[in-house]
Amino acid sequence: MTKEEKKISKTQVENDPEEVQVEESFNKALEPSKDEKGVFNAEVSSEMKKSYLDYAMSVIVSRAIPSIEDGMKPVQRRILYSMQQMGLKHNTQTKKSARIVGDVIGKYHPHGDTAVYDAMVRMAQDFSLRYPLVYGQGNFGSIDGDPPAAYRYTEAKMEKLAEELLEDLEKDTVEFAPNFDNSMKEPALLPGKLPALMLNGATGIAVGMATNIPPHNLREVCDSIVAYLNNPKITLKELLEIIPGPDFPTGGLIQGNMQELYETGRGKVVIRGKTNLEETKKKDSIVITEIPYMVNKSTLITQIANLVRDKKIKDISELRDESNKGKIRIVMELKKGVNSKFVTNALYKYTRLQDSFNVNFLALVKGKPRVLGLRDVLENYVEYRKTIVTRRTDYELKKAKARQEIVEGLLKALENIDAIIKIIRFGKEPAMELKAKFKFTENQVKAILETRLRQLTKLENDKLQSEFKELEKKIKGYEKILGDMKEVLKVIKNEVIELKEKYGDPRRTQIFKRGFSEISEKDLVQEKEVVVTITDKGYTKRMDVQTYKEQKRGGKGVIGNNFTTGDFTKQILTCSTHDYLMFFTSRGRVLWLKAYDIPESERYGKGKALINLLGIKEEKVTNVISVSTFEDSLIMATKKGMVKKISLNYFSKPRASGVKAINLPLDNSDDLIGVEIVKEGQEISLATKDGKAIRFNSKDVRSMGRASYGVTGIKLSEKDSVVSLEVLSTVAIFTITKNGYGKRTAVEDYRKTARAGKGVINLKVSEKTGEVVNTISVNDDDSIIITTAMGQVIRMSLKNIRVMGRAAQGVRVVKLQSKDYVTDVVKVHDDE
Repeated sequence: MTKEEKKISKTQVENDPEEVQVEESFNKALEPSKDEKGVFNAEVSSEMKKSYLDYAMSVIVSRAIPSIEDGMKPVQRRILYSMQQMGLKHNTQTKKSARIVGDVIGKYHPHGDTAVYDAMVRMAQDFSLRYPLVYGQGNFGSIDGDPPAAYRYTEAKMEKLAEELLEDLEKDTVEFAPNFDNSMKEPALLPGKLPALMLNGATGIAVGMATNIPPHNLREVCDSIVAYLNNPKITLKELLEIIPGPDFPTGGLIQGNMQELYETGRGKVVIRGKTNLEETKKKDSIVITEIPYMVNKSTLITQIANLVRDKKIKDISELRDESNKGKIRIVMELKKGVNSKFVTNALYKYTRLQDSFNVNFLALVKGKPRVLGLRDVLENYVEYRKTIVTRRTDYELKKAKARQEIVEGLLKALENIDAIIKIIRFGKEPAMELKAKFKFTENQVKAILETRLRQLTKLENDKLQSEFKELEKKIKGYEKILGDMKEVLKVIKNEVIELKEKYGDPRRTQIFKRGFSEISEKDLVQEKEVVVTITDKGYTKRMDVQTYKEQKRGGKGVIGNNFTTGDFTKQILTCSTHDYLMFFTSRGRVLWLKAYDIPESERYGKGKALINLLGIKEEKVTNVISVSTFEDSLIMATKKGMVKKISLNYFSKPRASGVKAINLPLDNSDDLIGVEIVKEGQEISLATKDGKAIRFNSKDVRSMGRASYGVTGIKLSEKDSVVSLEVLSTVAIFTITKNGYGKRTAVEDYRKTARAGKGVINLKVSEKTGEVVNTISVNDDDSIIITTAMGQVIRMSLKNIRVMGRAAQGVRVVKLQSKDYVTDVVKVHDDE
């Protein structure tokens, strides 16, 4: 601890002796004591506390946190001051960066050359600073993260804008402090004509605190200062109309709670890159033209490429970087027919094309760290500039008065030129004689004696008179400014307006006032109707419903699958890509997948194994339904004619491991054959393979829990079994048989009974028709898709199939190849 720190002035003692006594006690406690042998007895905790606090304050004040007054960190301030001392103005030649770095660390900055060079490089990067302060010649790094060349290869000088920060430095405007070795002086602060901290922002991590200040637009900052000067009581709401938000050098779109940010000095700004859709006859392309602030372009491209490789984004066919000469252009060619909105949303969700900037407006105010709001920043800028303008004006006034004194003496000397020349030539002590005879001041005598006689005789009286009047005018102006604070504010205002006209430029970052909505799953996948197929061996795939074109009755269909030996399509359903698919297993469990998680495939693709998608072992998927909301109930039917009703709410919270849906017998004597969504009061039907069917109201089945088995729905003969469960919300039931026969029968033809009856005839089963495969409830304008064991798929309109009675065998709806048979039927609508 230095003597200056220990010293307590007499004034302090008189003002607050109690406070001084406390300070003395604290200093004494921290100062290590000596024992009888002269050995220091230092208490470790006190010493550690003092040392850590000293270190922390050193990092905060001398390294990481900028000053609100000039917006500079010490290293930045020293770089600019050193460049000014070297004469590296904007209109001079550049000099080697190594020379600048050497000058800074040799004279002012007692740290490594890397720290100084890195700081100088950042001050030259137009993608790091909104308004660069250093002009760099050579490789100063890139937005791709390329490092700058070594300082022996690059050159630099100041930008014109930086000179504004140093203007009036020589006019006694700021305090100068000794450098690290006390061999020269350096400015403690710069005059800071520019509000640099608002313009370029700052990032720094100190000990126990950090700062993260976004850059702003110069025009807007200058307008806000003028507005504050015109009305010091201006509200934050009014200021936000002038400064709507940060303005980043890399552009983009931003959104955030600006009211909170500028009121508290803390907040979060969400930044999105700017994208355009370029449409051509061949392909559409998404082009990124602006990226978020501080995002590495190469890293962003790598992120996108990895997503395409991992098939998280499936609709990009080609990715390339066409950026050139500082302009960003990342091109992503899309596959044919892709909606670009969903690709863009995926980029925002999974890459740094959408990023966040966490604002913490922490700066040093008179050497102490403080979090500032917008009004605080403007107030501190104005207060500091008041001091600078006042000190500058006082300096100019003294300088003008000193010159006026000299001019006045020269004018007086011209009036008595002959006598003065005589005294200078022949006088023993000219200075004393001139002062005694003509009442000259010391400075006037000195000026006269330093002027050559030849010049003195040729001095023009008119020129001196004009200068004298000009000096009088200036002195009055300076005195007027110093005599009235309103005049000081006028000077600040005029300077700010001049800065705006000189350096102002349009805003680069667009403010998104409505706010970015959180990107949900629906924003990532286009909502459309798809067909999902599940095979007997557990393979699934997703296809666009438009894949299947309608054919007339008796058509041969199209290839719908490239099956492995012995496999066939067991279930087919249509749903939205945003629906949940609920997979019911042979053990009565249910697992969930989003429809878009099912891999998309061509007609002839095999698909992907469900056991891999769901992570199931020793189980087989028996039923799949699609659900958009978990509001109604499920009705389940088993092969042995049992039915169960359960609220969908039991399944509203998907679990990766699945949950129990129905308590089937442990001996595997019964299987789940159908699951449907049912509303209160709807009717249901069960159909059997031998051509029986029963129709009853779902109210006859009470709602049960997940652990129950169910109640009897239909009584079956010994060899018969249930093949379908239908919720009757249409006018007819379509029945398809194993050998390709089908028919439509009006729902009203099926007599309504109570549950647990034997049912009525649904279709007259014969050797020609084969067993009933499935039934579906249909309307007249529906279309159906029929699949066969060998992978044939046919889509047709039901208008081609007439309505028949219950006892009819139906008509041939699909021609089958030898040994082929129908496996399933599903309906679609003509508008899909």
